[in-house]
Amino acid sequence: MAEKKNAVMKAEKNITDVVLNKVAGFAQVGELVLPQDYSAENALKAAWLALQGVEDKRGNKALKICSQPSIANSLLDMVVQGLNPAKKQCYFIVYGKELTLQRSYMGTVAVAKRFSGVKEVHAQVVYEGDEFEYEIDPMTANIRITKHTQNLNNIDISKIKAVYAVVIKEDETPYVEIMTMEQVKKAWNQGANKGGSPAHKNFTEEMAKKTVINRACK
Repeated sequence: MAEKKNAVMKAEKNITDVVLNKVAGFAQVGELVLPQDYSAENALKAAWLALQGVEDKRGNKALKICSQPSIANSLLDMVVQGLNPAKKQCYFIVYGKELTLQRSYMGTVAVAKRFSGVKEVHAQVVYEGDEFEYEIDPMTANIRITKHTQNLNNIDISKIKAVYAVVIKEDETPYVEIMTMEQVKKAWNQGANKGGSPAHKNFTEEMAKKTVINRACK
């Protein structure tokens, strides 16, 4: 048991050291600037803890079957984006022998808020049966949501009609983006998984919010 624990700790140190060294190298030449409140070391510790429970579709542990380079690259991707799985900003998925990082809805919000001029970002899903109304200013084409009333009985991932994001700028002015679920699915079809990943199927609302936030922040 002690030998197994030591092996796990050694593997963690080897991989996290590689990632931290790369991050330090990027930072030294000015290619990477991490948020002031972000600790790469703490995020890596949280990620390694999270990885203990990550499995593929057959129940195989990610740390046993995934290639070392893919694990290191996923961890590096996490740090470069300034994400932390302990804050539910990202998660890891196994594809064959490769480990990949997926940014969550909350991770997308965190990244968006780091953009210059962005104060807050909010997103919400519109289900069948919701009362949802908006208006468009014909002079500016700006959208303003005037009503959204939702009933708990309406909440069903198979009955999502639309999703919207509200970006509050530093000057308090809002920017609204609305996408129908058909538009969201078309956006997903541009990706490698075409909306068929476990995250898209199990957390449809969060993935839809992530998509509309990405569009709103472009």
